[in-house]
Amino acid sequence: MATMYLFGSAAPPVFQVDEVIQDVQSRGWDVCLGLTPTAADWLRDDLDVLEELTGRPVRSQYKRPGESDAWPKADVILFAPLTANSLNAWALCLTSSFVVGVVAEGIGKGIPTVAMPCVNSAYAAHPQVDRSVATLRDAGVTMLYGPGGFEPNPSGQAKPYPWAAAVEAAVRVAADS
Repeated sequence: MATMYLFGSAAPPVFQVDEVIQDVQSRGWDVCLGLTPTAADWLRDDLDVLEELTGRPVRSQYKRPGESDAWPKADVILFAPLTANSLNAWALCLTSSFVVGVVAEGIGKGIPTVAMPCVNSAYAAHPQVDRSVATLRDAGVTMLYGPGGFEPNPSGQAKPYPWAAAVEAAVRVAADS
């Protein structure tokens, strides 16, 4: 069975992660869920349910040196929702967050990776966002940002997050590798 690492940052679509896990599992994938510390805090009341759903620990912290890994190796990583903070940290290789560390290292390991930002138009106007997207695209990450992926919404206005596009892209990228 192929394994997908599903990573999420603290943006409202992270509250739909259980539905995404079920969708990915229905396609025959094993799912390991990783969250930024803030996203883990947001979902703290659901972490036990999410662990039961995946059959694996939900991770938001690095393991200690010498500890064995509770997860199998990833065949693909899907990082969605990806906030401006996590996007920029990843592009700059600032790996204080477990999930950012894994995807930063994943570039060097050649793990197929798909990411879909979730930023409002105010964040999107900051020049670092486009630079970070370009940096990660240049590194081989499939960035679903712009037409066909996530398009920023006005600050304070929500619109549906295109989860289906993210999952389809991750499955496709894994099949192509």
